[in-house]
Amino acid sequence: MSREIIATANAPAAIGTYSQAVKAGNTIYMSGQIGLDPATMQMVEGIDAQIVRVFENLKAVAAAAGASLDDAVKFNIYLTDLANFAKVNEVMAKYVAQPYPARAAVGVKELPRGALVEADAVLVVG
Repeated sequence: MSREIIATANAPAAIGTYSQAVKAGNTIYMSGQIGLDPATMQMVEGIDAQIVRVFENLKAVAAAAGASLDDAVKFNIYLTDLANFAKVNEVMAKYVAQPYPARAAVGVKELPRGALVEADAVLVVG
């Protein structure tokens, strides 16, 4: 099985030893995205803006792989405050159509660059 590295300037550049996504066969493994604006590499302000930015970043990486977030079979959501879980639900429903993929939501102490939310996804295409 071949591996294809997915990269796009429409999402933040990797800030570590990882790729934005890796496609193996018909599965796309997307790295976690935080609320960084890809144009400035600065964190957007506030939880609402960060949630939207996270899904915009994931959407851009999916597009670079020739897919969409509707191809997602699993999301992992990491929040520094689980009280923001309902906000994630509201935003996610604007990016993913029913039937919704599987998902986990985890409360964490902290995230890179002081982010309030991070999400990754697994997509299946074809």
